[in-house]
Amino acid sequence: MHDLKSLRQEFPVLDDGFLEFCASHGIFSLEDFLLHDLYALVGFAECQASSAELKQVLGITQVLSIIDSQHQPWLNGIDLLEDQQNKHVLSTGLEGIDSLLEGGFCEGKFIELVGSSSSGKTQVCLAAAAYIAHKYMCTVMFLDTCSSFSSKRIACHVNGLLELLQKEDKERCFKRVMNSILCRPVLDLLELSKVLHQIESTLASQVKGQHTKMRLLIVDSVSSLIAPILGRNSTGHSAMVSIGYLLKKLAIEYNIAVLVTNHMVVGERGILRPALGESWKRMPHIRLLLSREPGNNICTVSILKHTSLVFLSLFLSLSLPLHLFLNCINVAGAWTNYDVRFSLGVKKKTAAFEKANFRVFLLRLPSAVDGASHKDGSQSYAP
Repeated sequence: MHDLKSLRQEFPVLDDGFLEFCASHGIFSLEDFLLHDLYALVGFAECQASSAELKQVLGITQVLSIIDSQHQPWLNGIDLLEDQQNKHVLSTGLEGIDSLLEGGFCEGKFIELVGSSSSGKTQVCLAAAAYIAHKYMCTVMFLDTCSSFSSKRIACHVNGLLELLQKEDKERCFKRVMNSILCRPVLDLLELSKVLHQIESTLASQVKGQHTKMRLLIVDSVSSLIAPILGRNSTGHSAMVSIGYLLKKLAIEYNIAVLVTNHMVVGERGILRPALGESWKRMPHIRLLLSREPGNNICTVSILKHTSLVFLSLFLSLSLPLHLFLNCINVAGAWTNYDVRFSLGVKKKTAAFEKANFRVFLLRLPSAVDGASHKDGSQSYAP
């Protein structure tokens, strides 16, 4: 929320007298204003001298107007459908992920990539950053919380994308792509919050309706900053929720794709599960699980959550056998290649999916050769 002092230049009615009046009641921001009893505040204002009373009431009205202007407008079904159809999908250059998500990362979506250590999460982030910056000639912001960003690895990815160009064109494109990927180290949660608010201010200051130059924001990893403070007190949980809503807000309001990584922890009965708990689980629109066998260059990508794939949630919530569920969908005429979207699904359902010839999407991580093509049609680049 905005500090009241920061609004004084844009709204002259919020003068020193009004700010002092608010401060005397413990109000310093819009958030404090919302938490206060407005009737009591107006009552205090009416006790002032006539000229001061008018100023305080005008100030209260102005603040309420500012708060009201920040609300998202109501949208009907047609508006929502048109908005969804106008969203662009950013190809990641990784065939497995693009096939699974029907093209790649959708703008306006908050995507989470979860996986154990060394499962390839950072490699996916770097590869996607290089490919999207190159293909869409846009800016990619990379917030590095655990020193995982490597300019050399990014350079290898970019060189793999440009290998067919002539030397002069290759050098020019290489500089453009590398300059388009902005990395900022972030060492604690407070700094992350400040940086995200700075990004929001930058995006908000751009002309409304103009296509933003930044199209992808990456946070690798969000859990490394949040997990250490969870469980200590309610402050840690509140900070996590605040960061989650801010990331989602950036995606939705400014039409960018937001990608974050999260690690795995041991849950009940020794079963691995994504970190940050149930409250965080509701934050991302899409949650992908990345796994890899030790010593193997192949990763398996599967969907844990997708707000647009209603049939996946329906299947997992029903006790119907797989073939009966598929028959129900076919009878309803709603089958639209959901075999692609289901992928491996939840581990408990893996055997059923394999017997039904569901496609298993494999993501090949970079091998020792730049831009090497493989028999399965995937592409890999040197780390």
